[in-house]
Amino acid sequence: MRTGVSALLNLEPAFYVDAAVYARERERIFRRCWQMLGPAARLAEPGRFLAVDLAGWKLFVLRGRDGVLRAFHNVCRHRGAQLLAEGRGSCQVLRCPYHNWVYAHDGALRQAPYFGEPGALALEDWPLLSAALGEWRGLLFVAIDPQEPLEAQLGELGEEIAEHPIETYGAVDERRFEMRCNWKTYTDNFVEGYHIPGIHPGFMKVIEFERFETVARRNLVRMSSPQRGGSIYGGKWLWMWPNWTLSVFPGGMNTSRINPTAADRTELHYDFYFADVSAATAAERARTIEVNCGIVREDFGICEGTQQNYASGAYRPGPLSPRHEQSVAYFQSRVRAALAADAAERRDQNA
Repeated sequence: MRTGVSALLNLEPAFYVDAAVYARERERIFRRCWQMLGPAARLAEPGRFLAVDLAGWKLFVLRGRDGVLRAFHNVCRHRGAQLLAEGRGSCQVLRCPYHNWVYAHDGALRQAPYFGEPGALALEDWPLLSAALGEWRGLLFVAIDPQEPLEAQLGELGEEIAEHPIETYGAVDERRFEMRCNWKTYTDNFVEGYHIPGIHPGFMKVIEFERFETVARRNLVRMSSPQRGGSIYGGKWLWMWPNWTLSVFPGGMNTSRINPTAADRTELHYDFYFADVSAATAAERARTIEVNCGIVREDFGICEGTQQNYASGAYRPGPLSPRHEQSVAYFQSRVRAALAADAAERRDQNA
């Protein structure tokens, strides 16, 4: 093969199919990076909670009776049962469904029934394990063992959306999707517009694809394109390290969290926000949401088919487009660096 310049190559298939790679990503990326959970306003009242899966880690965020928002591992200290079902709800008594251990909203163990004589168990020794919690411009973030402050991980996002009053938008709907592919297979797809002509014909009609631009900045990728008539978009789509997105459109935005549940399974958690949440604009909001979701679904088939080819053993890394896939190279370089740092730590520990 003859080329004028050295070509950037896609990741090797093992990065997408090897369970050992996924296990290292859980520890090095998803354990140590902040995860965006959506609008903090949903947990405004005491007792409101959000229980989530983060790459297999089970956590929940709870607004205590004292008004303080806290994050905990969704794991009973007794025998590891899950305390709260995944999703949102209200919890006045935090009781384990397995053996009825009861915890206060601050995580302290209050009751361990039928455990012997009073004082047989030192309750103060068995509080829930906590996680780090952060909020930025109305969005909620959680981290298990963060390697840097939230603001540092957000990189140049503040500059990118400085003109958009996102904290004033009201969250009106949420959607969840499941795909049979690795989280990186989908992320590779999200951070480039190269696939738009082939996969998104409707989207192609309402943007000026010849002027589609992709730029990698510190801890994020910005995609932008001038819009034609009939578009619901604002012409800017953002992806943030390691696994969340924010897309602005006239009068609102959406966010998503790209959550791996196995080496070959991924969930997408979308939230939709609008400046005007009145009944008068309900139909317009519904149309915007459905158009967004339709475009998201169009990616599933190609991502799942690509995943199957990675697993087949037939694929060898191909070249990345210098114009359209520099963002893919940027994302993949971040993954490589994280795993390389993990390998270096392991060597140091074994030395």
